[in-house]
Amino acid sequence: MNKKDEWTVESAMEILQHPTVDSKVWSEAVEWLLLYGPPEVKELLQQASGHATQGSFPELTPIGFNANGEPCYNVADLANALGIAEEDAAKIIAEKEEQHGIRQLFGKQETTKLQ
Repeated sequence: MNKKDEWTVESAMEILQHPTVDSKVWSEAVEWLLLYGPPEVKELLQQASGHATQGSFPELTPIGFNANGEPCYNVADLANALGIAEEDAAKIIAEKEEQHGIRQLFGKQETTKLQ
């Protein structure tokens, strides 16, 4: 089964609103919506993610932004904030890239800073 066919917008949104859903299932629904959901839902989730990151990891700041305007973080800083090894953080990111076919790791020369 194709990853895209695992959910529908309706089923994923229902999971997000369920008061006692398992956190793993909830995160899978969010991930699916970020990948395949309608643009307005993706935008809301990305905004919420940014607020959650700032609230939970106030010391974590982007080192730049990719061509789509999405924040880019230093892998070592991410690993430190999560309390894991840098190699483990890079491995997780690489697995997500392969799993979803979406590039997540960018070199400094590929990012821009806001003035």
